[in-house]
Amino acid sequence: MSERWLKTVPILENFAQVTDASHYAALPDDWHICISDVVDSTAAIEAGRYKAVNLAGAATISAVANALSGDLPLFVFGGDGARFAVSPAQAPAAASALSRVAMWAERDLDLHLRVGMMTLAEVRAADFDARVAFWQASGQLRYAMFTGGGMEWAETQLKSGAIGLVPAAADDEPNLAGLSCQWGPILPRQGKIFSLIVKPAPGVSAASFSEVTSKVISMLEESPRLNPVPAEGPDVHWPSNSIALQSRIARKGRPGWLRNLHVLVTTAFTWLVFKLGIRIGRFDPNRYRREIALNTDFRKFDDALMMTVDCSPDIAERLRAILDEAVAAGLVRYGLHTQDEAIITCVVPSVMSSDHMHFVDGSGGGYASAARQLRE
Repeated sequence: MSERWLKTVPILENFAQVTDASHYAALPDDWHICISDVVDSTAAIEAGRYKAVNLAGAATISAVANALSGDLPLFVFGGDGARFAVSPAQAPAAASALSRVAMWAERDLDLHLRVGMMTLAEVRAADFDARVAFWQASGQLRYAMFTGGGMEWAETQLKSGAIGLVPAAADDEPNLAGLSCQWGPILPRQGKIFSLIVKPAPGVSAASFSEVTSKVISMLEESPRLNPVPAEGPDVHWPSNSIALQSRIARKGRPGWLRNLHVLVTTAFTWLVFKLGIRIGRFDPNRYRREIALNTDFRKFDDALMMTVDCSPDIAERLRAILDEAVAAGLVRYGLHTQDEAIITCVVPSVMSSDHMHFVDGSGGGYASAARQLRE
């Protein structure tokens, strides 16, 4: 039943279509929305720990996907958390995985990750909806887009304490196979890295909001290269700032010194392969790097237009002008955070397939800082 329904979900090949709710399909009433969110991510950002915050958010996607044997097509990464939808049959395994990753984030990252779940019927009883479409990011990978206000409302329920799952016991490990944070920072080539969130103002029609966001997308697409990751893939640097975090992913009952040694050895081997472009069997590191650029989620829609882009000063000025005019007209609210670098967190089920996933955010607070501006 789930497979048949998923085949009816629209696939969008023009990104401007993500702002039009008519291109989305309604999620079934008995499906579940899952939410994760790092508590007080602002303090972690101020302490320079945003890479750890991103890792916690991506870990929920990794843990749930692994618990479902890779069958998790409907998810979106939000910087300091994630949102996704699962079928009724998948809900128990997803809830268990969420509880486990919440425990892991507290124990190994020193971050309080709240997690929760609710049905679509509950969302609709509160007069919200959740609709989904796929954005075809590359020939190998599509990302889910959500609209209808239901995802955002479910997150408010999580933050208020109305829903929530209890973290698992300390020895109940999540399966984080494929989760990685070992690429270094991405430097802008156009000017600055902008993390943008645009939401409709209260009471604004879907058509009016779509008109503004379509104008934003159209203007940004005048840029020669919006994606912060260059077409040839991220630069190969020694990931000195990531080794400690990576060792916390690879716990698996091993003592700390052995985890660190294992990560150091595998990191050195991986770095050498990519630095020298060494082919190993069918694995081509240069092709893999190009696929990273194609498979990034630098633009998305999740009850809001969300983009992390490399912008020139001219484009940035025009972007602010469009958004400020829309704010003055009472059409939108927005947050726009500027930083000098972007970061990537990856979920790679297999390096031999081309559907590896790469979540892009700004290194100086990114989406979490843009969301804080929006709230203020």
